[in-house]
Amino acid sequence: MAHDSHWAANFERESAVVRTALGDILVTLHHIGSTAIPGIVAKPVIDMLAVVTDVTTLDRRAPLLEEVRYEALGEFGILGRRYFRKDSAEGVRTHQMHAFAVGSPEIDRHLVFRDYMRAHQTEAEQYAELKQELARRFPTNMDAYTEGKTEFIREIERRAATWRTE
Repeated sequence: MAHDSHWAANFERESAVVRTALGDILVTLHHIGSTAIPGIVAKPVIDMLAVVTDVTTLDRRAPLLEEVRYEALGEFGILGRRYFRKDSAEGVRTHQMHAFAVGSPEIDRHLVFRDYMRAHQTEAEQYAELKQELARRFPTNMDAYTEGKTEFIREIERRAATWRTE
């Protein structure tokens, strides 16, 4: 889907819901993923990165997120992460939240990727083209789609790490 300028406002609205549910364990909440990169195509799913004081405390607060329709899926393949997803009443994914404790290197990895892509339109467009190609090739195989992006993402992460230190 073409970039939608309303995605940023959607993030802001939903972040208020998450902030209320998590309370004092939430340090900060970031808009990440393709919907946070202006001008590129994306699935209309808002990705959020929650930085929390402690993931064990977050685990105990998961029922508060479930009250606002977030499904808790544990680490979901990334050590130290807590992953939550939210679907509309019709069963369509609308939001995803990746939560990490303060100090996790995963936080910076996500943020530097987003910031680099925002600052480098050519690479952002290449990423968008890759995602469209993979979506055409693997319309029902999310694992293959995700795997197809991995090499490109890792290369951008390497460039972004250098860029950040310059």
